[in-house]
Amino acid sequence: MRKNIALLLVFFTLGNLCAQTDSIEVKPKKKLFKKTILPLSLITTGILLSDSGFESSLHETAQGWVGNDFRTHIDDYTRYAPVATLFIANVIGVKAKNHWFDQTKNLAVSMILTDVFTRAIKNSVYKVRPDGSNDNAFPSGHTSIAFASGSAVFEEYKDTNPYVAYSGYGFAAVTGGLRLFNNKHYISDILVGAGIGILVTKLVYHFDYLFKWNPFIKSKNIALIPRYTDGAVGLYFSKTF
Repeated sequence: MRKNIALLLVFFTLGNLCAQTDSIEVKPKKKLFKKTILPLSLITTGILLSDSGFESSLHETAQGWVGNDFRTHIDDYTRYAPVATLFIANVIGVKAKNHWFDQTKNLAVSMILTDVFTRAIKNSVYKVRPDGSNDNAFPSGHTSIAFASGSAVFEEYKDTNPYVAYSGYGFAAVTGGLRLFNNKHYISDILVGAGIGILVTKLVYHFDYLFKWNPFIKSKNIALIPRYTDGAVGLYFSKTF
């Protein structure tokens, strides 16, 4: 398992270094390295802690706080809370960085790529969950999705409304914590999941100028409203004539 995790770190590091050699300069962009310090640090820390004595001790302590019988399904909802936050902020008129279509596009790409990478790693790194239910604990899918969408919220509102911007990370952190207390993941699973979600979204927003297509850029009477029914997340599309 250690070998697989080491290869994972190499994969993300090489991807980061290659991405920094921007051959297409459409408009000035901040250095990618600065944007990826946090997620790469989370991934590296998670890898180093995986299967360690410290991780086991920390998990026992966390379980001692809430009890072995603690179970909640709140994390199934909080992982999608940043998605709802993004669109509700639009509906109530909070100024964002991008048009709603570009927000939706970046969010969708970030979440899809995060899910693909997370599932691929789960299928190649076999780590038994704390509760012994299966062997795909690493990394946490709930956490990676929550931080991918939380990062999208941050990117859109960091310059206009810090409270909205950081709320995405708040919901994501709650999701990761509940996965730990629910005895579904170790701290390393959560840290790597968070790192993947943040990293993917940072990359998507860094290179969003390469796919800056928006057929609704001049439309002011179209809106998207998030919808959650029977365990499925969706969007209402509305147009006023």
